[in-house]
Amino acid sequence: MSGAALRIPRPASGRGQVQAVAGCYFVASFAALGLPPYLTEILPELGDRQARWAGVLYVVPTVFGALFAPLWGRLADRFGRKRLLLRAQLGLTLSFLLAGWADSLVTFTLALILQGVLGGTFAASNGYLGAALEGPALSRALTLMQGSARAALVFAPVVVGSLSGWLSPHRQYALLAVLPLTAALLLAALPEPTAARATVGKPEPAAGAGPPVSLKTLYSLEFAFVFSTVVSFPYLIALVDERLPGTSPLLSGILFALPHLVYLVTALAVHTAFQDRPRTGIVLGFTCVALGLAGHGLAGSLAALVTVRLLLGVGLTLGLVCLQVLAAECVKDRAPGGLFGSLEFFSKAGAVAAGLAAAAGSARFGPAAPVLTGSAAATATALAALLPPLNHRIRWSRRCPH
Repeated sequence: MSGAALRIPRPASGRGQVQAVAGCYFVASFAALGLPPYLTEILPELGDRQARWAGVLYVVPTVFGALFAPLWGRLADRFGRKRLLLRAQLGLTLSFLLAGWADSLVTFTLALILQGVLGGTFAASNGYLGAALEGPALSRALTLMQGSARAALVFAPVVVGSLSGWLSPHRQYALLAVLPLTAALLLAALPEPTAARATVGKPEPAAGAGPPVSLKTLYSLEFAFVFSTVVSFPYLIALVDERLPGTSPLLSGILFALPHLVYLVTALAVHTAFQDRPRTGIVLGFTCVALGLAGHGLAGSLAALVTVRLLLGVGLTLGLVCLQVLAAECVKDRAPGGLFGSLEFFSKAGAVAAGLAAAAGSARFGPAAPVLTGSAAATATALAALLPPLNHRIRWSRRCPH
């Protein structure tokens, strides 16, 4: 037998399986993404009349989700990705039921903690796909998963708002618990993905290939990208109201959704264009995010706001897609649950840091501060990616080391 590795490829997961996993993540995310914006309406029912705890409770599931994501990922590699994916969906069901029937702030807070501890559906779904797919097929599936997240972020708050006339957002937690339960029942019909391919011998690196992306660099880019983009979310509506007084809630919601709609429309085309040059896409993505967010600080008309929101959407799409390409390469010959669990930790850590920075900046300097903070962070990361040390480390390679 030659010194080259003998690979037993993972069986290709059918398109139907990928769409089923992405669809189940979409429906399970409705309560998790659609209800937190209504915490200011929920908390007065639980005794917090001024909703002073809304900002803290907004990030509670994210904090606990970040802390437990690596653990659930490692357990998935040990006990089976399908089992842990089902566990995540059933965990959301339990936590949503508890939140919907909570009659005190303490019980509601406990439900949000359990949502973070027992959830983790995104990392679990990616771990499942990572055990069944590889290379471009996996990165395309991960791009579709991000599309599910963007779609839920766009449509869930609208649905929750539409239902509010008949059922309070607080009680909608219990109603929407049926969605992750339904997702669990659908996922139960999917097969357990076969274990990752085995290798015999150690492959020689390709001649002239540059050093591959390291996990440290991948995690750093994930944290920086999530921080740069999410920091603009919490106070965008306030910024729109400041720049365009009298703007209707519907128009404000459309402006909020625009970058995510850009992702939904263009993500697969961007994947095709940049799957062989993700470093270029990441640098362009951070650059567009930096310019788009900086433009928010200057935009004084509806046309200007639409333009900078679309530019931010281009950056969001480039960055997310190319990060998925790098993650798909790094999962080769690795346990997918552990990798995606750790990646989820850094993603959620970036979101928590962004929320804290947005709150602090807005309180001191006004609603424009978060977008300028995000622009500065994206600019610094784009420049760092062009410097020799980081540039050298994230040069494209067809393999990632152990």
